[in-house]
Amino acid sequence: MNMIERMLPRPGLRVLVTAGASGIGAAIARAFLEAQARVLICDIDQQALAEFAAVHPAVSTLSADVSDEAEVDTLIHTASERLGGLDVLVNNAGIAGPTGAIDELSVEDIRRTLDVDLMGQFLVVRRAAALLRASDAGVILNISSVAGRLGYALRTPYAASKWGIVGLTQSLAKEMGPDGIRVNAILPGVVRGARIEAVIRERAEASGLSYADMEAQYLTNISLRRMVEPEDIAATALFLASPGGANISGQAISVCGNVENI
Repeated sequence: MNMIERMLPRPGLRVLVTAGASGIGAAIARAFLEAQARVLICDIDQQALAEFAAVHPAVSTLSADVSDEAEVDTLIHTASERLGGLDVLVNNAGIAGPTGAIDELSVEDIRRTLDVDLMGQFLVVRRAAALLRASDAGVILNISSVAGRLGYALRTPYAASKWGIVGLTQSLAKEMGPDGIRVNAILPGVVRGARIEAVIRERAEASGLSYADMEAQYLTNISLRRMVEPEDIAATALFLASPGGANISGQAISVCGNVENI
């Protein structure tokens, strides 16, 4: 195997990507499909699932909410049946959560954010663990955020969940490493797309600023002064699942252009 081959996942990997029908998840799913992996994606957006499958007929799809234990059970059973096992789990599902001062947030919104962003990863790993142990190339990639290493005023439920994902990742790396399973977290920065546009708009309103001023503020806090593309996250995921990433585990890897503050 030459150096270039070591930097790409081996063909035929069995891959599950949660929330894989749009945004970062879709970019990761496309990348693994291009690398000749067998890919199952789940999402709560059935229209997005159908649209992704129409463009990528090789993908397998399932509607599932990762915060629902019964739906997660069905998801992992489906992965076992359709893929014949599991080599790579990409825990990508997450929501932006509410924007506002801590004493203005509803308990319902806080709980929903934690349930999807953090508890969802627990539930999926819990059920997928046996399949990953049976693989000879088990990899877990937990999508966190740059908010998992920096405090995030007015977005506390989101930041708390993303910090929790880093702790989950490091703990799982210790627990599952003896089984040959590598566990890492990817921490995206400001990723171009509809989701960050909504976040910037909400935070601009909460701060009394215009959208343009808030966007400029976000970019000023990034050393490279630009947003990250979803494909940048996908490229990192591919490498971490490749032979080249064979000895990378327990790490929280930022792909953010060096976000200095949020």
